[in-house]
This record gives sequence, C-alpha cells and structure tokens, in this order.
Amino acid sequence: MNDAAMVWNVIAALIIGLAYLSAIIFVGGLLLRLWLYLKTPVPLKIVQTPGAKSAPGAMARLTGDVFLFPNLFQADKALWLGAWIFHVCLLFILIRHTRYFLYPVPQLVIDGQTLFVYAGFLFPVPALYLLWRRLAMSRVMYISGLPDYLTLILLIAIASTGMLVHYYARAYLVDVKAFTLGLVTLSPVAPPQHPIFLVHFVLVCALMIWFPTSKLMHAGGIFFSPTRYQVDQVLYPRYVNPWNDEVHVD
Repeated sequence: MNDAAMVWNVIAALIIGLAYLSAIIFVGGLLLRLWLYLKTPVPLKIVQTPGAKSAPGAMARLTGDVFLFPNLFQADKALWLGAWIFHVCLLFILIRHTRYFLYPVPQLVIDGQTLFVYAGFLFPVPALYLLWRRLAMSRVMYISGLPDYLTLILLIAIASTGMLVHYYARAYLVDVKAFTLGLVTLSPVAPPQHPIFLVHFVLVCALMIWFPTSKLMHAGGIFFSPTRYQVDQVLYPRYVNPWNDEVHVD
C-alpha cells in the first residue's frame, strides 16, 4: 500500500468516525434538551392571549404556529416571508436527501424531485436575506450574537457546497449512496474521494454537533412553550387573601 492510499484510509476512518460522533451528539443532545424542556416546571398560567379555550384548540394553535408563523406575520411581513420560504425550502431539501438513506426510495420522494430541486436553488436566497438583515439593521444587529451569524453562515455553506456537488462538480451517486447506506446499516465503507462532497459532508456533521446547543433548538422547543400550548382558562381555585376577612374586636 502506497503512502497516498494510507493517507486516504486515515481520512476515510476520521470521516466515518465524525459521522457517528455527530449522530450521537445530535440525537443525544436533542433528547436531553427535550427532556429538560419537559421537566421544567410551569406553575403559572402564562398563555399568550387570546388563547385557545380547549386542548384541541391549543393543539390547532400550536400547529398553526409551526407551519404559518402567524405572530411573525403580524409583527414583520418581510421577515415572515423570508423566514417562511427559508423553512419550507429547508424541509423540502431534507425530504429530498432521504433518498440517500432509504432503499427503496419512497414514491413520494421520487415524485417530488423536481419541486425539491427548485427548493435547493431557492434556499440560499432567504438564507442570505436573513444574514443581510442581521448585518444591515441596527436593532437586529444589537440583539444578534456570534452564534446567530455562525448558524446562518454554516447553513449557507452547506447549501452552496451541496449545489456544487449536484450541479457542477458532480459526485458519483452510487458511491454517495453506498457510503450513506453503509453508515445507516452500521456497515461503513469509505466515502467518495470527492473534495467538495467531503467538505459538504463535514459541514453537515458540524451542523448536527452544533444543533442541540444552538437556537436551532426552537424547532423542538416550540412544542414546550407554555405561552403557546396552554389553555386559556382558570384551572386552579381562585386565591382569596385571608386578610380580606377582617376580625372586628368590640
């Protein structure tokens, strides 16, 4: 075995190890954060009014918050449009990428390939808008920290390298799927020797490691927000101040 082959074997082993490490951190960190959300006591009724009057109504409200962002629409319509397109494109991209991890590929994923491809082209536009907004608007920059910028830059870098791999410096699909299926089935094989694909994959692993400790956890945290899921009704007996019952002494 020559030196180049030995170096590649080491790189391949490191990438495979990074893939499993990032998956463990992502799943473990996600479950831990959700568990902490679940165990956090909420002794007060702090539902944001007007709230739902029943549990089904609260569920419907939470569903609307997840898919439509109504509060953001009322506050800033330009931001709502950018954020909504951003999330929809991201969802379509994730669905499309399931074809690399599933065999056979679900028919829904096959039928939606054209739509998903367009979502991949469109995704950098809202992502760049959200980054520009943080840089250009003083009031948004004031409340933005380095993690906010790093998250958007990381997502833009992942999208850019993914587009390069698919449309310009194409990676061989058979090798890519063999690598991803090998990871899923715990029978890892060496990744494709494609520099841009390797950069893309490492960036995805970095995002998975970053996810549980970042603001991206709002994806799961919204389901544990008492201002959204609580029912707007009195559940506890009315508190009566005992000092109101004055004792009169003759």
